[in-house]
Amino acid sequence: MGKDTIANIITSIRNADMNRKRTVQIASTNITEKIVQILLREGFIENARKHQESKKHFLVLTLEHRKNSKGPYKKILNLKQVSRPGLRIYSNYQRIPRILGGMGIVILSTSRGIMTGQEARLEGIGGEILCYIW
Repeated sequence: MGKDTIANIITSIRNADMNRKRTVQIASTNITEKIVQILLREGFIENARKHQESKKHFLVLTLEHRKNSKGPYKKILNLKQVSRPGLRIYSNYQRIPRILGGMGIVILSTSRGIMTGQEARLEGIGGEILCYIW
């Protein structure tokens, strides 16, 4: 297993969402905490709390689900990793993509920290595109 923490976050959240799990547990690092803060602020997850078991720190995320009793289950989260360890994707602030006309978000790693694409455009800085969420 590799050390790609962003891929681990995305895969864990996507798998929990597809299996209709209400909570998901991910390893706590600085990068994961920043991404979870963005997801919480943008309303993609309900709650996040830090948990510790035998000197290991975890984040326990509570996912939001739409309950539709008459129809099939509809996923809320669509996540796509863009940059990966073998292929880094960079963008200047003018070419940061807009996801679904602004309904989704782009998460970037910039010189000023991890932020959304909209924040990076306002600050006028570009960076590495980590993932898309819609």
